[in-house]
Amino acid sequence: MSEVRELSTATVERIAAGEVITRPARVVAELVENALDAGADRVDVTVDGDGTERIRVADDGRGMDRADAVRAVDPHTTSKIRGADDLESARTLGFRGEALAAIADAGRLELVTNDGDGGGDGDGDDGDADPGTRVVVDRAPGGTAMHDDRDGGHTGDDDHTGDGDREAAKTVDDAGRARGTTVVVTDLFADRPARRESLASPAREFGRISALTTAYALARPEVSFSLTHDGRETVSTTGMGTRDALVALYGRETAGESTALTHRVGVDLAGRAADLTVEGRLCYPSTTRASRDHVHVAVNGRPVRDDGLRRAVSRGYGSLLPSDREPVAAVRIDLPAWAVDANIHPAKERVAIRGGDRVAEAVESGVREALTTADLRRSGEVAMDLESSLAPVEGADSAFADATVLGVARDLYVVCESPEGLLVVDQHAAHERINFERLRAALADESVPSAELSPAATVTLDPPTAAAVETHREAVERLGFAVEPFGGTTYRVRAVPAPLGRVADAEALREVAEALRDAGGSGSASGAGGANASGGTNGTGGASAVREELLADLACHPSLKAGDDLDRETAAGLVERLGECERPYACPHGRPTVLSLGESTLATGFERE
Repeated sequence: MSEVRELSTATVERIAAGEVITRPARVVAELVENALDAGADRVDVTVDGDGTERIRVADDGRGMDRADAVRAVDPHTTSKIRGADDLESARTLGFRGEALAAIADAGRLELVTNDGDGGGDGDGDDGDADPGTRVVVDRAPGGTAMHDDRDGGHTGDDDHTGDGDREAAKTVDDAGRARGTTVVVTDLFADRPARRESLASPAREFGRISALTTAYALARPEVSFSLTHDGRETVSTTGMGTRDALVALYGRETAGESTALTHRVGVDLAGRAADLTVEGRLCYPSTTRASRDHVHVAVNGRPVRDDGLRRAVSRGYGSLLPSDREPVAAVRIDLPAWAVDANIHPAKERVAIRGGDRVAEAVESGVREALTTADLRRSGEVAMDLESSLAPVEGADSAFADATVLGVARDLYVVCESPEGLLVVDQHAAHERINFERLRAALADESVPSAELSPAATVTLDPPTAAAVETHREAVERLGFAVEPFGGTTYRVRAVPAPLGRVADAEALREVAEALRDAGGSGSASGAGGANASGGTNGTGGASAVREELLADLACHPSLKAGDDLDRETAAGLVERLGECERPYACPHGRPTVLSLGESTLATGFERE
């Protein structure tokens, strides 16, 4: 029985309306999705110019027999669904049915396919072997009919294309091809000058295609992808998993230092139980970007631009990320088909997820857990020339129990010997991380320890900041402050936080109050006091982020500073305590705490190799 069938009118009306082919990248997206739905292990994309000249997508998936190939280029035909009810349970990337027809409507389309049932080797010289099929749809000005020329003559089958001013000639003949499908699209928008003029520059249009190919390669890392532009291969992945895909797309220096993400949990999605899987790869926080464009998210194998899920990934990094920086990550989310509606956007770039907040929470939790157990120590590599500096990169072991303190350099850097080489610990950054985690743990059960100021100090705030103190008085007190009005917007500070016995100064009140003010009311008292035991945030609201920022700022004030004199015993206690932290490799503001100099690095630096 034929696999490709025409959809009913009722089903077509249920599918999201809108023009699919708006630019060359959409052609690539539709053809790549068809290839993946066909079970391809390899997808090769070739683009000339900006894509309007020529686009070629070849795959090794399940091809089509002749009947299906001829029918597949007709409007509203598909092998992926049978009726409107299938829209809610479709696991395929596409189901629109009119994709090939829409592409053919915008340019010249050549489809060469073979389902492999004939046993041919694809060279076109198989004698009695069932050959592949070539279908060409070529449109010329004039008329509205689509003519089917299967044997060299028009059949007279009239099928409106929806264009209204062009005639399509569909020719069918034999073709030599191994199992799989190749689609070549040329002269895109040739008779639509307005559409061509609306396109961006050739570089930007190809940039969209490149970004799209990258997104699919990370969404389906088990598939090998290549992208060739004007004869030069710009993308090539092996299909050997996420790490290899990241290395191919971002380089070994960036993606080689990353950790695997695997998180499975049962969730309640709008009152219905579901199994949720979050997988992927997270680059270490020393690798960051200025925008969130490099947080790649896929839902059920489909790359999506979902800002909520991207934010959840960034939140999972928490204080490991420097401010105003975003991570590089590839995260794949697998949900039951009924929980995902891909029929809300004509280009399928966005999806609707039932219980989306719960899914975002699971993503954040999974990222946080993966990074908590990852080894994020940074290592320094001695440069071979005088103009280069000691640059931090990620390293190996996270245990500091076997480190022996040798001394303190410049009243700031604790130098240790370990089996792997030398460790250099920034005493301020390390103490900040310790204080931060101690504060966070304390806030889960009780207020931060305080120390009385004698005499009391006064701090004058601007009116909005003073109002934040009044609104969030309970949160201020749980953070270790004792304050009372002293006229106007001036406050008398009687006590300040004193975690680990080191006393913050009264001016810390200003920073805490300003953070509460800038939160716009989201930093509630409960938000300031509800850290969870795993070291993350409760929920995904603004209060959690505010609490983390407050604790990070508060941890800074009593921490060791550059110039503070440490004896060897105290320094050893600092290093040992840092090793007990959940995230010992970065301070709460994202700066590194430890550099590692391996023995091989020292040998190279001293030319002892």
